[in-house]
Amino acid sequence: MAHTSVASLLIVIVAAFLTPILLHRLKLSFIPVVIGEIIVGLIIGKSGFDIIEKDTWLNTLSTLGFIFLMFLSGVEIDFSAFVSRKKSVTLPNGKKEPNRLKVAIIIFIGIFIVSVILSYVFVFIGLIHNAFLMTLIISTISLGVVVPTLKDAHIMKTGIGQIILLIAVIADLVTMILLAVFVSLSGKETSNMWLLLILFAGGVLLYFIAKGFKKRSLFKKLSTGTVQIGTRAIFTLIIILVALSESVGAENILGAFLAGTLVSLLSPNQEMVRQLDSFGYGFLIPIFFVMVGVDLDLHSMLSDPKLLMFIPLLMIAFFISKIFPVLLLKKWYDTKTVVSSAFLLTSTLSLVIAAAKIAERIGVISTSMSGTLILVAVITCIITPIIFRKLFPKENIQVRKLKVALVGANQLTMSVNRELKSSLYSPTLYHTILDKAENQIADSLFDVIEIENYESDSLEKAGIFEADIVVIMTGNEEINSQLAGIAKRKGVERVIARIESPSLEESTTEQGVEVFSTLLSTQALLRAFIESPDIINLLTNKETSLFEITMLNHEFEGMTLRRFPFTGDIIFVRIFRGNDSIVPHGDTQLHLHDRLIITGSKEYADELKRELEFCE
Repeated sequence: MAHTSVASLLIVIVAAFLTPILLHRLKLSFIPVVIGEIIVGLIIGKSGFDIIEKDTWLNTLSTLGFIFLMFLSGVEIDFSAFVSRKKSVTLPNGKKEPNRLKVAIIIFIGIFIVSVILSYVFVFIGLIHNAFLMTLIISTISLGVVVPTLKDAHIMKTGIGQIILLIAVIADLVTMILLAVFVSLSGKETSNMWLLLILFAGGVLLYFIAKGFKKRSLFKKLSTGTVQIGTRAIFTLIIILVALSESVGAENILGAFLAGTLVSLLSPNQEMVRQLDSFGYGFLIPIFFVMVGVDLDLHSMLSDPKLLMFIPLLMIAFFISKIFPVLLLKKWYDTKTVVSSAFLLTSTLSLVIAAAKIAERIGVISTSMSGTLILVAVITCIITPIIFRKLFPKENIQVRKLKVALVGANQLTMSVNRELKSSLYSPTLYHTILDKAENQIADSLFDVIEIENYESDSLEKAGIFEADIVVIMTGNEEINSQLAGIAKRKGVERVIARIESPSLEESTTEQGVEVFSTLLSTQALLRAFIESPDIINLLTNKETSLFEITMLNHEFEGMTLRRFPFTGDIIFVRIFRGNDSIVPHGDTQLHLHDRLIITGSKEYADELKRELEFCE
């Protein structure tokens, strides 16, 4: 048995390893890797060669993969998306953009109502017996498909992109909670449903404990080296909530999902999120998806006329449940945009697999029906992103300029404001009300927007917190630190503040703010000038300067520099990956979140930056 166990585990892990390589070699990049893993599982499992024998090893690792998948699904939820925009935006067609959150909520309510109706239709014609389960299956939307598709289309930050994302996020949250309610109602003891309150109360308590612990200096000291207290804390949180979830009669995945949402609310740094993704999608989650394919028995499904008829009907139901509510967007957007959005929202995967597996385990549906539901989810994930890309109007995919808000007018910010203007950046300079003489200078040379004071309300009123990058450069470093912290809490992606005091620098950095110090910058530049006299030419030459680019485009993941399809006069100087500094060569592979230091002309640097960074 031990030999069989290790042999089966070996086959599954090798299959998971080879899947992305085969997809890349066969140029099947339109198929998500997780779908490829399920297809490979079909080949080596019951529907194919049937060479996998399930045992303790595979059951344990597969369960852990499922738990970690639900955890990362919770981490994916960006709660800052629920912050409503205060300034109205005019669309290219001249119409005012709708309130994104309000429209997303209305559309999801519509999706849920249509899903309830369709569920009862399926019950009426005798294809399924549980309307509650069917409602969950039809109404859920896959964040794991929606997010990368929006990124690849370069519309993540646009109005329509944010509305689609919000609908998917709301669907993910609501259907996960309803899945827990479904399990409680379908179990033998319906009183367990009330015990869910204990789970959520425990989650809230752990959130405040973690929030307080995160601010302590001890946490920062223990976050490096071999201790990695942050990672240990996250895994402890997962296990505690999973154990608590099982003890109150709920499913372990609910505890894992709750742990993920708590981590998301705690705003972890991107490096930690990258490490969690690497561990999950690099080891545990592929095992789970391969085993999903292994367990599917296509022969029994396709030999049953009832299930065979159920597959196209369910796919039609998925689309109908999305298209009618999404037609509300016709008030603001064209038909192609609306229809393509409905197709993308039809994609579903993780929660359907969760609901199908759980319903099968508690005896609500048969194994064949569970497999059919998963098969339909797999099909939607393959075809809906392709249809979305074909239908979505190309004119809506515009290169978006990064909005940079410079707070505090001085020699440095005025100069940066002038030089930063390009096809990539749209800088705006803000300052408190100037006297008449200063106003004349500012109006003639610079675009300075006056604000009443440096209070939070004044900055919010001016729309500063809606910028992609906020640079705080007032003459008072304490005000800089305070405003930078507020900007981060308001959800600004990057905040840079001028701080000179070492003590204030530490507390500001802990809030996720990037600190700029005139003294340290001057010292570093002087040292570089002494050691390398030509460094000044490299740094100050506007045509061939150094640029930093963060690799965010999934299309280039794993690509070697030798095969990189860029023809501009660009040289890769250094690649920073986490804490590692890599000297690039032809066989060096690019990976997501790599920080690339390049040199070359600004024109080609901007083009490369647009290609690699502007996927959100």
